[in-house]
Formats: sequence, structure tokens, C-alpha cells
Amino acid sequence: MGAVLMTASPSAAEDVVAVRQADMKAMAAAAKTMSGMFKDPASYKAAEFRWAADAIRDRSGVVLSGHFASEAASPQSKARPNILEERDRFDRIANDLRDYAVALAAAAEKNPGPMSAGMRMKPGEAMGGGPLGTHVRDEQELSAMPAEHAFHLMLQTCTTCHARFRME
Repeated sequence: MGAVLMTASPSAAEDVVAVRQADMKAMAAAAKTMSGMFKDPASYKAAEFRWAADAIRDRSGVVLSGHFASEAASPQSKARPNILEERDRFDRIANDLRDYAVALAAAAEKNPGPMSAGMRMKPGEAMGGGPLGTHVRDEQELSAMPAEHAFHLMLQTCTTCHARFRME
């Protein structure tokens, strides 16, 4: 299936870029919120953690893929053109991001009080994932891992996507 290039007026391309940049900033802020709670478990609040996970879930998957459905020629864009050429890979990464966010939201639901030890990784626990963006495809395995592990895999997913599809 070939890529379809959509030519749009500069303002339309800039609008798409502005929307996706706003979503990226919102996801980064949400990840920062969760990161702070893992660094200081006493600051954990299930509702805020859930809100952050939902913010990422709502902007990933098909929403994120849709932001890159066509080439938006804009000087503000930092997206590489290979997104269109590697559509399936990009979509898988966007869906992986959503899956990790869903698992994190579920962890908040299961832990309405203080951050439980079960949410934290154990010392020496293997991280999994890595720069190649290995995804835990088994939903049961994903829900059984500590939320902190899912969080790290989610961050690795972001890093993998930016390394592959974002210009520096």
C-alpha cells in the first residue's frame, strides 16, 4: 500500500503540527507527573496518576497515528518523512504507547491508597524493552508487571519513536 501525500495549505499544515505538538507536550507533562510519583512514592495520588495515564492513552494509539496520517509540510514540524514510508511500524509504536498507558491507569485503579510495593520494580529486576522497543504483547503479562516497569517500557517506546521518526 503506497503512501498518500496530501498537499495542504501552509496554515492547515501548521495547524496539524500545532495540534500534535500540543499533544506531545501534554503527554510529556503527564509522564513527568508519573515520574515524580515513582521518585517520591509519598507524593502518589491515585487520581492524579490515573489522570496522567489517561492523558497519554487519549493522545496515543489511533489519535497519535492520525496526527501523522499525511505529510504536513511545515517548517515547525520535526517529523521525519519516513513515518509515511514506515506506517505499520509507526502505528505499532503508537498502539504500544496506548497499551502501556492503559496498564498504568489500571494500576492506579488497583492502588487507590498509597503507592503499593507491587507498583514498584524490585532491585535488580530486568527492565526489558530496550532501544528496539520490545513490547509486552501479552495483556496478562503486562497487567502482572509492576506499574513502574510498564512506565519504563512506555518511556522507552517514546525514545524509540523519537529516535526513528523525529528530526533533532
